[in-house]
Amino acid sequence: MVEPVGLPHLDAAAVKDMLPPARTALVVVDIQTDFAAPHGLIARYGVDMAPAEAAIDRIEALIAAARAAGATVAFMRVVTRPETDSDALRTLYARRGTPGGQAICRVADGGADYYRVAPQPGDIEIEKLMFDSFHGTDLDAQLRARGIETVVMTGLSTDCCVDQTARAAFHHGYHVFVASDACAAYEPDLHSGTLNVLQKNCALLTTSDAVIAAWAA
Repeated sequence: MVEPVGLPHLDAAAVKDMLPPARTALVVVDIQTDFAAPHGLIARYGVDMAPAEAAIDRIEALIAAARAAGATVAFMRVVTRPETDSDALRTLYARRGTPGGQAICRVADGGADYYRVAPQPGDIEIEKLMFDSFHGTDLDAQLRARGIETVVMTGLSTDCCVDQTARAAFHHGYHVFVASDACAAYEPDLHSGTLNVLQKNCALLTTSDAVIAAWAA
């Protein structure tokens, strides 16, 4: 995964003073079996998972850099059960002609499990039912309790849960950065299009290498 051509990205020198580790959280969105693993639900539909794997490579490097620098690492995860599905979601899938399509990241079959990454003691861990990691959770309270002012967004998928969490973070008053090569969508146009919209409205784009270099400095 490379940064989308034509979109403005800040380099390490530009972001160095914008990402103080003590006040910055690396937000890792939905790196889970059903969204990312070769045996997960998305992959079983024949979707090419190479972009997701490449993004996770960069996320692993960012997690290591965040821990070394003393930045907060926050893991988001969709965790669902049949009884937690909203009526709106069930109805949406039924009207699309795919009833039951909302059954993703189930606890019972391991679809909600982390894939390749996992929180450590002291990290923030959020379980959510849908897309926005702030909705119905205590993410905002946990970030504020640590004095966090800035978030660096990573994860899956760019156009869905990364997008909605980034927007919500901005609306909650956080400075939002998106590491574009540490996010992925299942269609290239959705990845680049979402990044373009975010950078026009509520976020600054950067790369994993820039963030790692900034924290190393």
